[in-house]
Amino acid sequence: MSLAKVTQVAGTAVHVPGSDIDTDRIIPARFMKCITFDSLGEFAFYDVRKNADGTDKPHPLNNPRFKGANILLSGTNFGCGSSREHAPQALYRFGFRAVIAESFAEIFFGNCTTLGIPCAVAEGRDIAVLANEIERNPALEVTIDLNAGKVFFEDQEFPISLPDTALDALTTGHWDPIVGLLNNKVAVDKKIRELGVI
Repeated sequence: MSLAKVTQVAGTAVHVPGSDIDTDRIIPARFMKCITFDSLGEFAFYDVRKNADGTDKPHPLNNPRFKGANILLSGTNFGCGSSREHAPQALYRFGFRAVIAESFAEIFFGNCTTLGIPCAVAEGRDIAVLANEIERNPALEVTIDLNAGKVFFEDQEFPISLPDTALDALTTGHWDPIVGLLNNKVAVDKKIRELGVI
């Protein structure tokens, strides 16, 4: 079993501004009772997107101009708070395939990487420029090139960074450790027998 190499993510973007956006804001705890992650997308950012009666609040993710965006822009310390895996799962099922922010909480970053979602770190001023451009033109094509270490849009670009381990895992298609175990099941079973665990 092999995984896709994640070397580029291209599409449209949406800016959800703010620092210290925690995992409870990304997916409120009451929606974590699910048996599978499949339905989590509809509850992403639920409490800041929805009123008590379920109607929409003013929020970038409710704005039809940004419908279908697959790249999320945000601020510092994105994904802080609890280590719930449900947060990146909700973002993935909402349709996001990459996040660009000034910094990320470490566990959230790792959970995104194991889903094949690059979390690219960029300077706040560069994110602000891109946010202004997508506000002007929501259909703007944005490309995150992991090998080049850059984000491209129109005739502009800016640098991004990821830790070497995450960059290697994504670009070589080894971002899900469970697949790695399954691919090496024979060797794992042999080692277990050698250790006398079973």
